[in-house]
Amino acid sequence: MIRWRRGEVVRIRREWPGAMELDVTTEEGSARALAYPALVGHPEPGDAVLLNTTALAMGLGTGGYAMVVALPDRLPKDPQGPGHLVKARYTPLQPTVLGVDEQESPFHETLRDADSLDGMPVIVADLHSALPAILCGLYGSRPPLRPSGRTSGPAEAEPGGPAARVAYVMLDGGALPAWFSMSCARLREVGWLDGVVTVGQAFGGDLEAVTPHTGLLAARHVLGADVAIVTQGPGNLGTGTRWGFSGVSAGEAVNAVSVLGGRPVAALRVSEGDLRERHIGVSHHSLTAYGRVALAPAQVAVPELPGDFGRRVAEQAGPLAVRHELVGVPVDGLYEALRDSPVRLSTMGRGLDEDLAYFLASAAAGRHAASLLPSVGG
Repeated sequence: MIRWRRGEVVRIRREWPGAMELDVTTEEGSARALAYPALVGHPEPGDAVLLNTTALAMGLGTGGYAMVVALPDRLPKDPQGPGHLVKARYTPLQPTVLGVDEQESPFHETLRDADSLDGMPVIVADLHSALPAILCGLYGSRPPLRPSGRTSGPAEAEPGGPAARVAYVMLDGGALPAWFSMSCARLREVGWLDGVVTVGQAFGGDLEAVTPHTGLLAARHVLGADVAIVTQGPGNLGTGTRWGFSGVSAGEAVNAVSVLGGRPVAALRVSEGDLRERHIGVSHHSLTAYGRVALAPAQVAVPELPGDFGRRVAEQAGPLAVRHELVGVPVDGLYEALRDSPVRLSTMGRGLDEDLAYFLASAAAGRHAASLLPSVGG
């Protein structure tokens, strides 16, 4: 189940908040490795490392790293401070974190009786790669929004546009450490995200929560979010079956938003570049998650794409109208907003121009959510 190897750090390739990419050598040659300093300490060239090379051997696209399990000759100091929430429970690398909702949290009183999102729009998407595209649509709305922590940004031409506080709630269907996402780190750096909440078994966010429900409530009442985005972390798991994919959590997230009095906005997973028939047009992931798993109604953002492909998307989305409200969203101007993204756009190895429909569909959901904010939509 696990391929164990001993190695040595050759050099540090790059670092971003929470993670380090390394060059290591093993008995089998050189490899890329990933370390989370909060878990294993800070590797340095020359350090011996214990590695899990399973993902590397399998050739996984998203997670094709050797993972640093420990620095056996230089263990980190014991952690200090409160926190009794255990995540990645009963695995060899289970961390203890301070849950935003646990008794020792300074926000426990805030969340103890919290029961409503106060109508906050919450955009739900399948893949982590939708996150920056949704933000491009959100900030590229008309009239424009701007990130709350910046005086300018995507809306530089109209710097007086209303500011929005945006939180990302990361589900545990993909990567468990939020640190794995370079996109999250960069979006936080440029002020496009006001905070990351990791829920379930996921960890490493600005706030830790037990469930998607308390994660959403923390986004609203602790981070003060005007809008939230919910996706799984990087590394979607799928089996080519109707029910065997981690993105079913998108439907469950719609239910959570609804029961808490939020306004769920469903982003469709759309592709014109995927070679797999089940993902061409509207992916079966969206049709199952929203059509079968989501029991509460959402507003489904249907991008108004041109030509025959646009008509195909509209027709495929049609059956979702049995339970949901389908909202046509114009995509004019969204390509320019996507092109100016502060992070590289990529889904399943395809960039913006290789699968434009995917990114436009995600951005359309952001654009629609912006229209629901009181300062924008009326």
